[in-house]
Amino acid sequence: MKFGKWLKKQIEQSLPEWREQFVSYKELKQIVGSISGCPPSPADEAEFVALLDSEIDKINAFFLEQEEEFIIMHRELQEVIKTALERKAAVPAAQHEAEIAEIRREIVNFHGEMVLLLNYSSINYIGAAKILKKYDKRTGGVLRLPVIETVREQPFFKTETVSQMVRECEAMMEAVFPTAPEGQAAARRDRDALAAAEQRIFRNTVAALLTMQDVRSGSSTHGRHSLPPLTLPDSDWLRSFQPPSPIPIQ
Repeated sequence: MKFGKWLKKQIEQSLPEWREQFVSYKELKQIVGSISGCPPSPADEAEFVALLDSEIDKINAFFLEQEEEFIIMHRELQEVIKTALERKAAVPAAQHEAEIAEIRREIVNFHGEMVLLLNYSSINYIGAAKILKKYDKRTGGVLRLPVIETVREQPFFKTETVSQMVRECEAMMEAVFPTAPEGQAAARRDRDALAAAEQRIFRNTVAALLTMQDVRSGSSTHGRHSLPPLTLPDSDWLRSFQPPSPIPIQ
């Protein structure tokens, strides 16, 4: 599959409110296609670099905004879970179960959106690398390597904080899903109900996980500018949701 079509598919699988925040690969490609000189004129190169810089700024701003929101949500969820578990004995069982069910829904959505943000980071990095490679091929230039070095230092590429919150969110899931043998049937029913109720986030989360797995392990060329391998959380909860076959991207 051509990268432009693959990117379009990934954007369509993202949240509607996120779709304008991805790299404008088509517009960058049009600029590259309009360059006729080899090497390109200073004006042509300046136009391409200016648009790429503008796109990187857009991606950074969106990523940092989402990351900040997630940090706040993460702290709030931890407090909500702590409070719910502490007051379990003081409230009727039905009320406690209702509170926990709501917390579960919030965790599923929160976990899903964080995974989508990690996928957002990966897709935009790949988009930048692809268009820079196309530019160098078209112009005979060597812009890709120095620019990619700069891209790797951008905030949207620094995903350690979000990745850590994803792992901690897995621990939250274990805290609010039944684990005892007598609770396994209830846990399965809860997971199925959540999957049905939260189809948009859930479906896109699984697609994002599989996409990240593919793009980080399926490349035929590996080097210092490749994305690091993706290690999915070792969670029975997450594996129980994964579909039987990956989404093809090639």
